[in-house]
Amino acid sequence: MLNQRLLEKVLEKALSNGADFAEIFVEDTFNSSIQLLDSQIKKAIEGEDYGAGIRVFYGIKAIYAFTNDLSEKSLLSAADAVSNADIGKGDTVTFDLRKKDFASPHKIEIPFNSITKKEKIDFIQKVDKVARNYSDLISQVNITYTEKEQKIQIANSDGLLTGDTRTYARIYVSSIASKGNEMQTGGEGPGAQRGYEFFQKLNPEELGRKTAEQAVTMILADYAPSGKFPVVIGNGFGGVIFHEACGHALETTSVAKGASVFADKMGKQIANQCVTAIDDGTIPNAWGSITIDDEGNPTQKTVLIKNGILKSFMIDRLGGIKIGMKSTGSGRRQSYKFAPTSRMRNTYIAPGKDEFDDMIASIDFGLYAKKMGGGSVQPGTGDFNFAVAEGYLIENGKITKPVRGATLIGNGAKILHKISMVGKELKFAEGMCGSVSGSVPTCVGEPPIKVDEIVVGGRK
Repeated sequence: MLNQRLLEKVLEKALSNGADFAEIFVEDTFNSSIQLLDSQIKKAIEGEDYGAGIRVFYGIKAIYAFTNDLSEKSLLSAADAVSNADIGKGDTVTFDLRKKDFASPHKIEIPFNSITKKEKIDFIQKVDKVARNYSDLISQVNITYTEKEQKIQIANSDGLLTGDTRTYARIYVSSIASKGNEMQTGGEGPGAQRGYEFFQKLNPEELGRKTAEQAVTMILADYAPSGKFPVVIGNGFGGVIFHEACGHALETTSVAKGASVFADKMGKQIANQCVTAIDDGTIPNAWGSITIDDEGNPTQKTVLIKNGILKSFMIDRLGGIKIGMKSTGSGRRQSYKFAPTSRMRNTYIAPGKDEFDDMIASIDFGLYAKKMGGGSVQPGTGDFNFAVAEGYLIENGKITKPVRGATLIGNGAKILHKISMVGKELKFAEGMCGSVSGSVPTCVGEPPIKVDEIVVGGRK
């Protein structure tokens, strides 16, 4: 990475026109991916991306520039550009860079480069074989295997000099079942901050079977009914509704602009008292965890909602200045090409006291959304609709037949009040979250929850 003297020169140049704060983010990332389609390796790509981003603050105005040329000339040119974008109050900011190391809880046992490409391909092909052999209805299996090692260095005019290395492993499996002109998809995408040991601990047969089973179950299912009735949302990826419909509205990215329904709700009840929601970047080896955020702050466990009461937002440095609150270590970015902003890490509804069987037994007629799919949200209002990837009817207190084509339609702020039961078995699911600072690894999670009433779109 860059030597300390060069970092100091860049920061001094960035501050030279009276900026209040300056920061440089340096990155060197190695990516590797293998894609299998129709039982053949279609792509095997490796690459390195490196560069630096420089940011200055003039009050609450932020200016950002980046370059993939790490020469002194290019870095000073970028620093000069952000410096000359505005004029500050004229006070001289002095700083003394002091290196600060943060111990990472994410231990790597087996480096990716110690494993042959053939062994990795053999693993992928095992998953493919099991998925394809599950049923004649499986028409296609698509597998993407990824490895990533990101080295970062951060220095700023507060005197901070720090860095981190993040190692990511993930595989995404999509199995498609076809019947006539119809198709249904089953998907799983486990990931972690680990080395190759992550793949060694996965069961390729179970992974392949699980995606194929979901696809086949749904292609053979009847269409879901429509109406307004109770829904039990399953654990794991069910947490995507909270993530999308509520989580983004708790980031200062939207709160500071007044574009969040929760902007003026601090300390007020925004959910049923059985709901506690957390954004935690400290979970060892979790996909969405970070040792430090992309502004150099140590990560933390942030309780967003406790017993229904709004306790905190997810806060980056600039967002914190705007709303008068301290950073929660939530400043994240996809790469040096993006300025950081507040983002989620591992965001979940905490376990409750209710039994899953009691939730089901409490419903005369409703839907069990075992696994959620994709959807859309209006950020300003929290209105959402999400597809149910795997669903089952609940009749007379029992789970009965599978149904497909269901959609959950509602409002994030309102649904929090309609959660009446929260289960005990917390589970996480990994994904990529997109926002103004790019796409970053995040986990969603929840135990099973019961929503007393929600609009369900279907075909019956």
